[in-house]
Amino acid sequence: MSISHSVTGAWLEFHDPGERKFHKLGDLELESGEFLPDVTIAYQSWGELNTEKSNAILINHALTGWSDVPSWWPEMVGPGLPFDTNKYFVICPNVIGGCQGSTGPSSLAPDGRRWGSRFPFLSIRDMVSAEVLFSEQLGISNYLLSVGPSLGGMRALEWAITHPEKVSAICTIGSSAVATGDQIGTAATQIHAIKADSYFNNGDYYELEKGPVEGMGIARKIAHLTYRTEYEMDMRFGRDMQGDDTGRYAVASYLDHQALKLQKRFDANTYIALTEAMNSHDIGRDRGGVAAALAQTKVPVVVASIDTDRLFPPRLQQEIVDLSPTAAPLKQISSPFGHDGFLIEVETVGQIIRESLDLAHASRR
Repeated sequence: MSISHSVTGAWLEFHDPGERKFHKLGDLELESGEFLPDVTIAYQSWGELNTEKSNAILINHALTGWSDVPSWWPEMVGPGLPFDTNKYFVICPNVIGGCQGSTGPSSLAPDGRRWGSRFPFLSIRDMVSAEVLFSEQLGISNYLLSVGPSLGGMRALEWAITHPEKVSAICTIGSSAVATGDQIGTAATQIHAIKADSYFNNGDYYELEKGPVEGMGIARKIAHLTYRTEYEMDMRFGRDMQGDDTGRYAVASYLDHQALKLQKRFDANTYIALTEAMNSHDIGRDRGGVAAALAQTKVPVVVASIDTDRLFPPRLQQEIVDLSPTAAPLKQISSPFGHDGFLIEVETVGQIIRESLDLAHASRR
């Protein structure tokens, strides 16, 4: 059955794979005790893995990112760039629960039907467990650096706590040790918008003519306002010097555009699954609390914040630095663009990556 973008923007098995590669992981035991069967990981890589398999870098993408890093993190991966493919083997798997080739709600379950509402709850630790197994099966026993922004930063931090022998250093950007009430509240409102869409059908919409793309679009609009800043919105859409305020209402069209872009490449169930995983993020769960968990860090931890980030304010990154004995001083990214500064301020972010790699090399000596 052909599935149109009016149902989901997910990559599906009959689509062109492009540069994606696929790895059959097998069954994955989840933190809940459930098993996710016959897991596939979609990934992309750049550069060559050396004979010792010691030059690998793991990039953990954010909520609506995917394995094609150069498309969402420009000027970062390539010869002579921060992730220098002349030196390093750079790999980015699409997270489980995702919708760009890895097993997620839009994937076919073993019974031949799409997972939909049957897809199990995932935690950040489940995502990392899948990435660890994936890495082991590729023969990569240690990453020089595990790095990521936002959701990716949560996973990078989990790598450092749970698998310190498998990373030489981590870099977490615009992220946190635990989800805050403010973040959960905003995210829960986005999830409500999707589930309130009349086409949601309890998550089983793949066989219908239309899916909850409008609800997901509303969720994206809410999220996008948290990704950017009041200052930027006012500069772009505020009243001009002559007092003309007609431009203020153009912000609605701008948000419509952001919603439409996501509707064309994302899936509503994945949006819910990954958002709920982020809401559950707590590095201290079953470890005696955040402070006790971070006190266990043994590998160099580089933490970067964006000074105008209202979704992940800098105090959350400072907490990681203050509580991690192996953390470097907090790295500050100055940007008028808020949380999305990690995508835009590539020169500053690139320097932070280079410094993180220097620490990773030093930790191996």
